[in-house]
Amino acid sequence: MFLPDNMRNTSQEEQAEGRRKKAYSQIEKWALELIPENIRDGVQLSVQEIQCGDPECAPIDTAIAILFPSGGRGMMGLPLEAHEVTKELLQENFPYEEILVKWSKGEDADWPPLEAMMDQLPSLRFDVGQRVECRIGPDEVTGWAKGTITQLWYREQGWAEGSFAPYKIRLDDGRDIFAPGDVDMVIRAEK
Repeated sequence: MFLPDNMRNTSQEEQAEGRRKKAYSQIEKWALELIPENIRDGVQLSVQEIQCGDPECAPIDTAIAILFPSGGRGMMGLPLEAHEVTKELLQENFPYEEILVKWSKGEDADWPPLEAMMDQLPSLRFDVGQRVECRIGPDEVTGWAKGTITQLWYREQGWAEGSFAPYKIRLDDGRDIFAPGDVDMVIRAEK
């Protein structure tokens, strides 16, 4: 029997979606249990699968957003499809209590801790304090501004887990920017 493309595998897709929703619900339950009781009231959890296009990462990650009534929030992820996540894996990778408390107060806290990830990051061409030129405009000749490297492996709250910009730069005009890549077309040594 010939079916139009939009009619094929509907049953399989529905089953997969059902399995995913069931897994999301179970992960939310486990995560809520892992949040200390004194900061648990009013916490909202959101679990979803995220497709990763980077060949260095798992094709599907399960992301868990933790939203506190104070407006504080945090996020963690596991390099697995939701139905593969076990309670034990979640416990092993769940943010420590001190991180959760900071998030509950609206404070910034990296998870996983930045120190744990630093060993896995590649070395960079420039160091803190080094003078550079950064591409800030579309013109290849005039679209550059001079500045000083102020931080290596910069990240902002709300960025996806494991996402970093190689450099944070203070431009000579006082603006702070980040370089999204360590390549000459984005950032180069001062001429």
